[in-house]
Amino acid sequence: MPRKPNSVPGKLSGTQSIERALTLLREIAAHNRNGSRLLDLATRTALQRPTVHRMLKCLAAENMVQQDFDTHRYFLGPMVFELGLTAAPRFNLREICHPALTRIAEVTGDTVFLTQRSGLDGLCLDRHEGAFPIKTFTLEIGMRRPLGVGIGSLAILSALPDEDIRQIIASNAPRLPEYGLSAPSLTSQVKKAQKLGYAVRETPSLAGVRSIGQALHNRSGVPFAALSVSAISSRMTEKRVAELAVLLRNEARLIEKQLSAGSDTR
Repeated sequence: MPRKPNSVPGKLSGTQSIERALTLLREIAAHNRNGSRLLDLATRTALQRPTVHRMLKCLAAENMVQQDFDTHRYFLGPMVFELGLTAAPRFNLREICHPALTRIAEVTGDTVFLTQRSGLDGLCLDRHEGAFPIKTFTLEIGMRRPLGVGIGSLAILSALPDEDIRQIIASNAPRLPEYGLSAPSLTSQVKKAQKLGYAVRETPSLAGVRSIGQALHNRSGVPFAALSVSAISSRMTEKRVAELAVLLRNEARLIEKQLSAGSDTR
């Protein structure tokens, strides 16, 4: 579904072209597993196809994107990876949370995820597999989706101030149907999560999977990330959900204490 255009008619220049380029990169990142066609990118960004084509050529020249020779689909390029490696030491949330993900996976046997907010989206930073033989890979590392779509990003969204929640859902409303959601249904799920103190639901895009998520707050008390666990629904009884909620909350508090002790993450 198209995003709301950010621009006015006229020649691309200054911050406008930068904003458009970043929008393209975010859209490519959101669908990087299967790639994106030129038409898909033009539709989702509400930009004209010639404009998108020119910008993609420029990004490709800088190795920020690559086009598959056979499918003509666009993917993120090697320069994005290189820049990420350079930035990683300053944004080490994944390193800080890795022991917690390992502990949760060992205790539960299920798949554990770390999600971080990125503007209007949730970004999967890490994943740890438990020993239970049936895996539920609802997210891949690096996957980006609108806030509220994944259980971790639903936990983050639900912990934000009400006005922020309304604005985010309104902004993402055109994108939600792609993931089996609508603005009213997401608002209802947010209210449920606020009442419980954590997010829990059946995965909209994957039948037979249930997930639970707990928000993480930075030193200023702002929710910016989340821990979550996904498993087949038969393992996610109400009793077990309550037990997992306590486990996630305890691990979240340990991480928050570590952040407050001096981490520069967010």
